[in-house]
Amino acid sequence: MDSRKHIYRTLRWRFCYKLTSQSVLLLIFLSHMVSGQIRYSIPEEMKKGSLIGNVALDLGIDMQRLRSGRARIVTGESIQYTELKTDKGTLVVNERIDREQLCGDVTPCSFSFDLILENPMELHPVKIMIQDQNDNPPQVLYPVQTGGSLVAEMVPRSADVGYLVTKVVAVDVDSGQNAWLSYKLQKATDRALFEVGLQNGEIRTIRQVTDKDAVKQRLTVIVEDNGQPSRSATVIVNVAVADSFPEVLSEFTDFTHDKEYNDNLTFYLVLALAVVSFLFITCLVVIISVKIYRWRQSRILYHSNLPVIPYYPPRYSDTLGTGTLQHVYNYEVCRTTDSRKSDCKFGRAGSQNVLIMDPSSTGTMQRIQNEKSILDEPDSPLELH
Repeated sequence: MDSRKHIYRTLRWRFCYKLTSQSVLLLIFLSHMVSGQIRYSIPEEMKKGSLIGNVALDLGIDMQRLRSGRARIVTGESIQYTELKTDKGTLVVNERIDREQLCGDVTPCSFSFDLILENPMELHPVKIMIQDQNDNPPQVLYPVQTGGSLVAEMVPRSADVGYLVTKVVAVDVDSGQNAWLSYKLQKATDRALFEVGLQNGEIRTIRQVTDKDAVKQRLTVIVEDNGQPSRSATVIVNVAVADSFPEVLSEFTDFTHDKEYNDNLTFYLVLALAVVSFLFITCLVVIISVKIYRWRQSRILYHSNLPVIPYYPPRYSDTLGTGTLQHVYNYEVCRTTDSRKSDCKFGRAGSQNVLIMDPSSTGTMQRIQNEKSILDEPDSPLELH
């Protein structure tokens, strides 16, 4: 049994020794492969394409080596914030960097990547430090600005000097001095009654509350950060100076809606006036334009020297230049001039010939037909126009 334990311990020692030796060799290989490390510090919100640094100059790498080694950036992040320009050996911003999105509340904020060269293999760690910029205004957490509903702080009329009314709570997602906040009382119904703590945002009374003080009190507090340039946020605090809730309810029924209603009414009145004025002016311009256009057309036709082309109805045509007649012609022919009893009338409409003969007339049928043939000829002297 003892011999078996001895063999087991010997094998375990040899395995651990071999494993430790491989780790040491790996560390030695990595130490030879890692040639240099650089660090840059840049502000957040830099534009795409902005210069970060010249890695070829800072690492002492020749431009020919940078190109022949196929230099590239390897990072584990899903977004590659930087880009390597191998033709110039420079490192530029490839994506907008938002410190708050990248690191949140962690300070200092930074990210790292590796610059790799091949033939032979070289590894150069690069670390980018992100400087915070004052790009976010303060955010008010309390009192909550509810818009339509009313939230008011109660102050009894028996309150002494220094009575704590409420506290304005705000935060700034920026870091460092950009997140230092200060509170100031911008407007108040009675500035001699309340004050706001510069650093803590506490609203307190600065004198004894009396019966003459109005029930409705409105305070406007502005919150500013310490950045350059400074950013700010505004919060409205409603205060009710009363000893009972029914008194507050009767006084604050229309507290929040008066000003909003008046502002909305004024806006809609101005908008309606502007629309009506625009429509009136547009109609007036259109009417004047039409009148001027018609007057100009009439003047052009009056002074024009163009010949007037007459218009003839489709059922009429010019005949020998003397007038117009219908296409259907009627003819009346008399055989003799001394007797009405022997008169014959012929009518022609289009291409049809009609013979009408008085039964009491005398003469032969052959003579009548001869006269009919004479009438059908176009050059007949008996044809009347």
